[in-house]
Amino acid sequence: MTPTSRRVLQAALYELIAIAVVGPVLSLAFDKSQTSTLGLAVVLSTIALMWNYAFNWIFERWESRQVVRGRSFARRLAHGLGFEGGLAIILIPVMSLWLEISWKAALAANLGLLAFFFVYAMAFTWAFDRIVGLPASAAGNRPDADR
Repeated sequence: MTPTSRRVLQAALYELIAIAVVGPVLSLAFDKSQTSTLGLAVVLSTIALMWNYAFNWIFERWESRQVVRGRSFARRLAHGLGFEGGLAIILIPVMSLWLEISWKAALAANLGLLAFFFVYAMAFTWAFDRIVGLPASAAGNRPDADR
């Protein structure tokens, strides 16, 4: 599998499974129809994908201007906080309007989604790598390689 086809497959499966889980959970949590919350899950997923692309483009432009190269823990932390913080700023009003809930309730829901996606991303990536195999950049004969 080429690196590009692997990335596309991984992103598509990740988002499809996330939508299939998040839609019904939002339906139960906010007593809304599954049709509505599945639609919201698709919108949230689309926004997250677009924000991911835009944020990484902005971050990498900023990063290219820095004197110190590499990705230290502090830089990775800044990246993660910037990405998730920006995504929350975008998603909270969308969730509030769509679900007809307060911004406070939308913030709480967003924090719940953040916790879910933290665990889900690790579990999904591990399972995907076990099923599809590691990408060439991570494969090798290391004794600590997970595969």
